[in-house]
Amino acid sequence: MELAFPEEDVPRNLLPYDGESLYYGRIFPPQQAEHYLRWFLNSIPWQHDEAVIFGKHIVTARKVAWYGDSHYDYTYSGKTRTARPWTPELLAIKQEVERLGGSQYNSCLLNLYADGSQGMAWHHDDEKGLGAHSDIASVSFGAERRFDFRHKLSKTKVSQYLPSGSLLIMRGRTQACWQHQVPKSTKVTEPRVNLTFRRMLLAETRIAREDESGSIR
Repeated sequence: MELAFPEEDVPRNLLPYDGESLYYGRIFPPQQAEHYLRWFLNSIPWQHDEAVIFGKHIVTARKVAWYGDSHYDYTYSGKTRTARPWTPELLAIKQEVERLGGSQYNSCLLNLYADGSQGMAWHHDDEKGLGAHSDIASVSFGAERRFDFRHKLSKTKVSQYLPSGSLLIMRGRTQACWQHQVPKSTKVTEPRVNLTFRRMLLAETRIAREDESGSIR
């Protein structure tokens, strides 16, 4: 089921049941969205993502970066990453997302897809550090990509194209009941940067200590 509706009819819940995924449409005008895209492409210290799957170490084509209020350690897919301090650009975007969605976030996972040959397989964000019924805000810049949901039991599918500058907030039972993916596409030739703002639970998240030189250990 592919959804299409006027962008003024937002926010709107994309899911028919068992969750709330609010699509806000474009929250940044094209010129501002393009400015952010170029800044992220040129200024973020991107690294290839890594995962341990069935005991095998995997390095993905997709690149990532991790930012937050403190040097949070975030573990998913068997690998631990330590957050970098916020940039003014990320803070400005976070403030707008928080204003629209009404939630507060303390960290952000950034994903860089070079083109349509890179995507994200079916998954749900259920890491212990996120807590139950986690609230995740996703902001897209660059190439428009299709975003799919699939119900874990009924296998119902819902799809929404996410243009540059758009916002999608997943909350409630979404992660518990639905998986999501960014499918690959030979039609996409431009990069996409995706920001996923999260609120980590400090009781479940180790904060890295710094020595006197500022090095994380």
